[in-house]
Amino acid sequence: MELPVANDGIHLSAYRPKVSNGKTTPGGFDETGYYNCYGDGNSITTRGSLPLTGYETLDAPPHYDFYANTEVWGRRRRFRPSLFQLHANPEDDTRPPMYEETTAGQMEGGESSEDDGDEQKEPPAEPTRFGWVQGVMIRCMLNIWGVILYLRLPWITAQAGIGLTWVIIILSSCITGITGLSTSAIATNGKVKGGGTYFLISRSLGPELGGSIGLIFAFANAVAVAMHTVGFAETVTDLMREHGAVMVDRTNDIRIIGIITVTCLLGISMAGMAWESKAQVLFFLVIMVSFASYIVGTIIPASPEKQSKGFFSYKADIFANNFVPGWRGPEGSFFGMFSIFFPSATGILAGANISGDLKNPTVAIPRGTLMAIFWTTFSYLIISATIGSCVVRDASGVLNDTLSASTPIQDCVGVACGYGWDFTECINNRTCTYGISNYYQSMSMVSAFAPLITAGIFGATLSSALACLVSAPKVFQCLCKDNLYPLIGFFGKGYGQNHEPLRAYLLTYIIAACFILIAELNTIAPIISNFFLCSYSLINFSCFHASITNSPGWRPSFRYYSKWLSLLGAVCCVVIMFLLTWWAALIAFGVVLFLLGYTLYKKPAVNWGSSVQASSYNLALNQCVGLNHVEDHVKNYRPQCLVLTGPPSSRPALVDLVNCFTKGLSLMMCGNVVIGGRSPSVVERASGDSHINWLNQRKVKSFYRGVVTAELQSGVNMLLQGAGLGRIKPNVLLLGFKKDWRSDTAQAAHNYIGILHDAFDLQYGVCVLRIREGLDVSRPPQSHVNPAFDRGTENLNNISPPSSIQTSVTSSVSIEPQPQPSTVFQKKQGKKTIDVYWLSDDGGLTLLLPYLLTRRKRWARCKVRVFVGGETDKKEEQKEEVLSLIKKFRLGFHEVEVLPDIYQTPQTGNVSQFENMVSGFRLDTNPKQDSDSGTTRQQEEPWMITDQDLERNKAKSLRQIRLNEVLQDYSRDAAMIFITMPVGRRGMCPSTLYLAWLDFLSRDLRPPVLMVRGNQENVLTFYCQ
Repeated sequence: MELPVANDGIHLSAYRPKVSNGKTTPGGFDETGYYNCYGDGNSITTRGSLPLTGYETLDAPPHYDFYANTEVWGRRRRFRPSLFQLHANPEDDTRPPMYEETTAGQMEGGESSEDDGDEQKEPPAEPTRFGWVQGVMIRCMLNIWGVILYLRLPWITAQAGIGLTWVIIILSSCITGITGLSTSAIATNGKVKGGGTYFLISRSLGPELGGSIGLIFAFANAVAVAMHTVGFAETVTDLMREHGAVMVDRTNDIRIIGIITVTCLLGISMAGMAWESKAQVLFFLVIMVSFASYIVGTIIPASPEKQSKGFFSYKADIFANNFVPGWRGPEGSFFGMFSIFFPSATGILAGANISGDLKNPTVAIPRGTLMAIFWTTFSYLIISATIGSCVVRDASGVLNDTLSASTPIQDCVGVACGYGWDFTECINNRTCTYGISNYYQSMSMVSAFAPLITAGIFGATLSSALACLVSAPKVFQCLCKDNLYPLIGFFGKGYGQNHEPLRAYLLTYIIAACFILIAELNTIAPIISNFFLCSYSLINFSCFHASITNSPGWRPSFRYYSKWLSLLGAVCCVVIMFLLTWWAALIAFGVVLFLLGYTLYKKPAVNWGSSVQASSYNLALNQCVGLNHVEDHVKNYRPQCLVLTGPPSSRPALVDLVNCFTKGLSLMMCGNVVIGGRSPSVVERASGDSHINWLNQRKVKSFYRGVVTAELQSGVNMLLQGAGLGRIKPNVLLLGFKKDWRSDTAQAAHNYIGILHDAFDLQYGVCVLRIREGLDVSRPPQSHVNPAFDRGTENLNNISPPSSIQTSVTSSVSIEPQPQPSTVFQKKQGKKTIDVYWLSDDGGLTLLLPYLLTRRKRWARCKVRVFVGGETDKKEEQKEEVLSLIKKFRLGFHEVEVLPDIYQTPQTGNVSQFENMVSGFRLDTNPKQDSDSGTTRQQEEPWMITDQDLERNKAKSLRQIRLNEVLQDYSRDAAMIFITMPVGRRGMCPSTLYLAWLDFLSRDLRPPVLMVRGNQENVLTFYCQ
């Protein structure tokens, strides 16, 4: 066709497709519907007489809807056209499938969208969402700050000195910072939903590790609620006792106050995230005020009362003295102080745990988490430096301990001597009650207004408890929705706009209340810290693992991370777990391994594109490529089987037999040749997931490969030459015997034998299985009989029946579970025999396959008998010779039988039956007929048998007839028969005659018969190199 040139005034719009007003084209192809489905809802026809611009095709420009899993309220969702719709013939009346993300409700021509619009006139109210400051940074800072900040940091400074305390703080912050970087990378690698830590780990490492960590992390958060609440209750109880207020006794007072407190916190949480967030802001302000009071207190000149307790405001010599360590007590060591301080640096996941309530989690989590780590680290460093510059290590608190004029300055011990105070007596006697080494409330003593520090302690404990009380249900809800573990789905239900997990809130409350009633968490607290550290370790490992696999799907928008730093962080977290409490670390790992084993056993049906899947691909690919450098050796020979099963569910016996040979040993690949055009429905039948699902349900470790072709033999040839990868490729072809070869067309029989010849040409070993009840168990519907199955029970024309796969035009392919029929190869055989007729040496495959069969428990008790041909007068000599050879192969076969009678003439009746079998394929050799016309007909119909063919192959024909008689005599009660398969020479033996050999050889036998022919190369050796 000659195209118009530009100066003709012709535009691209001249070539836009012409679409009639809602009418279908003669071929039944309604493009109007396509534009309605795949465009923006306004097809070409709906635009009326408006001028068309651009080049109107089904091709759509990039759009968000094509990649999203959810709809935007108020407009119809767009769908990308399928490849079939873009390139198929418009006159094809085959209804093309919708794009894979289409939902069933959206396929009804837009009716569902219109109905939804009628029912819901107004857009749904937007649930409460938080930014990075209120949702992540403040929440993480509150969870990081805790009682240790107020009550233990001054004491750690006294023990380790300012210098090593800074090292401890920075080291802890480095570990949490690395974890924060890893969290940021994972959180920005795609859209993050609710579930926090569990969501991040499970979607990165998969459900096995993600599920186990999610469960223990949710439980640890629930127990942490009790721990922080008890800390608050203890402080309140101590204040009450100082003022003489006691309800029952100290333990019961802690229980009462703790239960009341956690109930109030539950009310705040269940009121909604908005109220919870306001409470967190209030706690944050209280802590900020307490910090301000402390800083102001360090600047105000010290009163005599404060000086007696060791506070002298900022002094250089106090800073110098406190800069170096002053270890005391059994815990006086660097790692001892580190183990006490590190829990105060945790809590960095508080923001990530409510990822579902953030406006933009991919921005909020990295920014808020890292800013929280920075500011909390900065606050720890400032408080450590200021308290170490103002307060001495030891002080008596007695106003009379001033330095008298009569006391020589040389006899005064301590830095306070330079400021007129003598604490020598209490220092020497180790009875000092004040100073940062002895008084935990040093920050309250330094503060300008001491009650504000107490308020800060309340704010720190309550905010941490509230954060854990919110985190645990959110994580647990996501875990419940994934259905990884039984009996927990009840707690996954959400309520309201935010889908608040009220049931999970109540469960968390019950767990927290139970541990509050114990009122003693000193033993449980290390376990909680180890669970948190275990989560941090896995987050770091997730980032490292996702990076090291080089998966194209790993594209985090947060770039400031390093996979090696993540690995270092993961190792450090594990080391710290054992440094904190080794037995608690073992418990944490034990729980993780138990839950991991359960998930691996159950194998949940989820697919999240985890890095474990990516690493499995990398490992398999590298190993396959590595095999290219390894030369084949007969010692490592494995029968790698290509099994022509058609749909695997249609020939389960063939699948089960080959599985006995290959399970845990070598390659098995089920091949399916689907005859037809390359329409989407036919391609789906060839490559549908239902076949893999059936194999997995049957616990058969096999690959599946389907091809679409116009003819069976060419399809099998495609499989023979194209199946496999590198050196992992089939070397043995297994197929069922074509039992209906006489009733089927002669061309089908010819193609069947052509498959065997093709396999021999490609140096394949060939095995043909025949069982008395037939192999094909598929049954087509009665209303429509597929011609491919109307030809016998063992037909090899592998067209998948329409009922075998239930397809849908929606995003999910609904596949009904197919039946799993039992076969003889799944049953225990007991003390039967496996008879091996090693009549011709094919390289040893005829011996190797029965040996592999006996390695299975179901066949282990069977005795293998090997039959060979021989002469009567040399029977014993030949028996010893064969037995000696078999012993060298170390197969464990000890019974050999020499059969001289296989060379006898078969019975006349059986010969007549064989002649009747092939009579329908005999070529008429009328002497009056022109010989040239007979030759022409044989060329056109190569399966026809001439008298010359019968005479040329007479000896082989009689041999197969006689062998069947021998099988009837010796192996009638065997569990299975292996026999060397005869080979018909191409061009010399017509295909129908070859099929008659195989048919007569294996006919009328009760046990299954496997006819085996190797490729005439050794598969057994008795050498060690």
